[in-house]
Amino acid sequence: MKFITAFIFTTLLMPPSVNWSTDFDTAKTEAATSKKFILLNFSGSDWCIPCIKMKKDIFESSAFQNFATDKLVLVKADFPRLKKNQLPKQQVQQNEALAAKYNPQGVFPFTILLDAQGKVLKTWNGLYKGTPESFTQDIQKLTATHGGK
Repeated sequence: MKFITAFIFTTLLMPPSVNWSTDFDTAKTEAATSKKFILLNFSGSDWCIPCIKMKKDIFESSAFQNFATDKLVLVKADFPRLKKNQLPKQQVQQNEALAAKYNPQGVFPFTILLDAQGKVLKTWNGLYKGTPESFTQDIQKLTATHGGK
């Protein structure tokens, strides 16, 4: 009985799991339909230490995940280097096209807030230096001035 109670308690306290899309066109459609904004993150998931830190400290935090669930469509453009982590050719091409349009300097991590049409509202170059709460507050302020809730 204690196990069941502990399991239920732990489950209720866990933040909702957010899904990161890898298809930008689908994300734009979802953002338009659900009246959300897009957060696009360029990452080197298996070699970029600041990318790994940003994922762990910001994107996996309960503050960010609780906020993102209702407000954002998340898109990851990953550029892994290790052979075992290589992406399918079609995904590589899509990520390269996104990089050519939104991250031509090749900065990692590079995070962009976009509206549903793909218009850039804000960029974060490198590892975010604040807390998950301040990151979500920054996004909340920006979305509020662009017709968000």
